Amino acid sequence: MRIGEAATRSGVSAKMIRHYESIGLLAPAPRRDNSYRDFDARDVHDLTFIRRARDLGFSIEEIGRLLALWRDRDRPSREVKEIAQAHVADLEARIARMQDMVETLRHLSEACAGDERPDCPILTGLAGEKTKAAGSHAGQPDQADQGADQR
Repeated sequence: MRIGEAATRSGVSAKMIRHYESIGLLAPAPRRDNSYRDFDARDVHDLTFIRRARDLGFSIEEIGRLLALWRDRDRPSREVKEIAQAHVADLEARIARMQDMVETLRHLSEACAGDERPDCPILTGLAGEKTKAAGSHAGQPDQADQGADQR
């Protein structure tokens, strides 16, 4: 099948298929006499696998390792589990950082009057300055400083 049909069947755009071929994630499809790529069912399966893994947030490197493990029928499942668990830990850490960002922005937004006055705790917090409304308590940095330190 040609690239358009492979794209439709797998849910991966033709542009991304070409990209995956160029970086070696997907083996280059053989060419027909007219130089069109000729994809088969295995290619579509691999592309679907890649799309699903991307939807779960796996990196290209992780997907390459997962594809290699998928193709190796003698693979130890612990290797697959280790990749998945490491990815879960990374996602959880990113979620925690995002929750910190939400709390910092919520705190700064609540401290901002949002009126005609020029003073704005949001801009002051982004600039790394202390605000009266968002100032330190007992010598501890405010949430804006904590969020900035973690990024």
